[in-house]
Amino acid sequence: MRMVSAGDVRIATQSFGTASDPAILLIMGATASMLGWPETLCEDLAGRGFFVLRFDHRDTGQSTTLPPGQASYTVEDLAADVIAILDAYGVENATLMGMSLGGYIAQMVALQHPQRVRSLVLVAAEPLGWDGPALPNIPQEFFDHLSGLQTLDWSDRDAVISFLARIDELCAGPGQPFDAVQARARIERVLARTDSPASMFNHASMTVREDWTGRFREIAHPVLVIHGEDDPLLPVGNGRAIAEGIDGAEILVIAGMGHEFPDPMLARIAERAATHAQLRQR
Repeated sequence: MRMVSAGDVRIATQSFGTASDPAILLIMGATASMLGWPETLCEDLAGRGFFVLRFDHRDTGQSTTLPPGQASYTVEDLAADVIAILDAYGVENATLMGMSLGGYIAQMVALQHPQRVRSLVLVAAEPLGWDGPALPNIPQEFFDHLSGLQTLDWSDRDAVISFLARIDELCAGPGQPFDAVQARARIERVLARTDSPASMFNHASMTVREDWTGRFREIAHPVLVIHGEDDPLLPVGNGRAIAEGIDGAEILVIAGMGHEFPDPMLARIAERAATHAQLRQR
């Protein structure tokens, strides 16, 4: 574990593997800490010859956390955090592997700092600045559940765990039965690493400063899209839109996978991501 400074913000990071190996920087989605990246996936990628970095976004885990409702940063600020991490580790360029919002951020970094990016792996992501017909998006059932934040008692640990576990369940695909016990255990680990778990939902108020309309089409890096065929949160049409809009992009659609990293599919995801990154080391 290592703390990295990004201006006035401190970002908690963790590395796997050998620093001299090509780097893969993992960028998690909204409200998620580094624990959203399964440790087995990180170790698998490191075992395939990569220096793997994961980190806590602002307002998650052990990174700088502001009180609920008091954050004013933008998505561009989270993109700047990525560059600060690369700088701190002395990484000239890296494959960026982003999940959901992390994939959105990865596209932004590739456009703002093209020389720092070797390639992109975009998991369960949407296109940055989509300018076509409306894409299938977050279902009403998910928003209905989030409305419970207004009355959630954050001092009631069991209620908090149940609320967050329901989010995991709403994101799960049909490829395997939802494991509530495993979900609750992971959430316990998440809660143990932050003094203000409610602050993770500061991400819901984030905006962008710049106009990114259509900009994802300008990405010139090699891109691999990985998307669950049964993603209930950002349906697979989003991943297909990225792959169709970026010249030369590849796409892997995984049946039974939702907006998640199912254990039985981790080895396949690691193998495909590593193969993509290995081909793009130069």
